[in-house]
Amino acid sequence: QVQLVESGGGLVQAGGSLRLSCAASGRTESIYRMAWFRQAPGKEREFVSSCGRSSITVYADSVKGRFTISRDNAKNTVYLQMNSLKPEDTASYYCAANRMGEVYNYWGQGTQVTVSS
Repeated sequence: QVQLVESGGGLVQAGGSLRLSCAASGRTESIYRMAWFRQAPGKEREFVSSCGRSSITVYADSVKGRFTISRDNAKNTVYLQMNSLKPEDTASYYCAANRMGEVYNYWGQGTQVTVSS
C-alpha cells in the first residue's frame, strides 16, 4: 500500500502563489506517476498535472504556464508550484499516484486552496 499526505494549501489573493507538497510513504518503489487533481464545489474532479519517474510532465490547459509540478524521488515527494492564481483555481487539491499500467488508485486526503478576488 501507498499513503499520500498533502500539505501547503491555504488562502491567497488573486495573483498570488502557493506551493503544495505531497509526501508518499509505504511501498513507494511501486509508484510510477504522481499527479494532482482538484475538485471545486459542485464540480467533478479534474486533472491538473502529473509527473513520471523520469520527470516527464503533463499539464491541464487551464494551468499551463502558471503551475509547475516537480518530483523528488529521493524524498518520495511531489510538489505543485502555483503562480498567478485565479479565483477559479479555488478547489480541494488531491495528490494521486499509480503503478505502471494502472489507473490512479492511491489518493491523499486533499488540501484546500482558496483564491480571493
